[in-house]
Amino acid sequence: MSGFFKSSIGRKVAMALSAFFLMFFLLQHLAINVLSVFSPDTFNEVSHFMGTNPVVQFALQPVLIFAVVFHFVMGFILELRNRKAQGVSYAKNNGAANSSWMSRNMIYSGITILAFIVLHFIDFWFPEINTKYIQGDWSGMVDGVEGFRYYEELVHKFVNPIRVAAYVVAFVFLGLHLAHGFTSAFQSVGANSLRKKLEKLGLVYSILIPAGFIFVALYHHLNH
Repeated sequence: MSGFFKSSIGRKVAMALSAFFLMFFLLQHLAINVLSVFSPDTFNEVSHFMGTNPVVQFALQPVLIFAVVFHFVMGFILELRNRKAQGVSYAKNNGAANSSWMSRNMIYSGITILAFIVLHFIDFWFPEINTKYIQGDWSGMVDGVEGFRYYEELVHKFVNPIRVAAYVVAFVFLGLHLAHGFTSAFQSVGANSLRKKLEKLGLVYSILIPAGFIFVALYHHLNH
């Protein structure tokens, strides 16, 4: 098994598996964020459940962090190894799908998305870690706010137009990354016979998911 994951094929499969997990997480994360537009109370309830549930906090969250780190590290390794060995990027070696500009520049969209993740952690994850694990406050409450604090914190982050612009740009790059990465991930696990259908599904996914996050950010910015 260790030999398999040291091979080029093994690395691509590992990349694909981490991509599947992250794409599922994006769908789940968007579903929760959209609740903030239609039902702030429900958003608060779901956010509190996710933020205090031991399975989510101590099992799924570490897996998510590992998947993010693994996906980006493995992506950079594949890119650098293929550039060194063949003078072309990993994305260029993926058949007919690699003719697009995005397939030839996955490394750059990946770097942009990684920068956004750092910003997102600074905005949301680090404050949560400080509140729950350093201050020891798992109540989900804050002085001066009626009910749980999550909705108010979310809206506050989208007041600054510069931060909102950064989010929009990042999600545009995420859409470009997904437009190639979605189909590429399935091809890496042998789903080549479904390429045409996967390309259509990937196009829908790569448009709707980023558009959904952009909609949430713009909605709260314009209605704060």
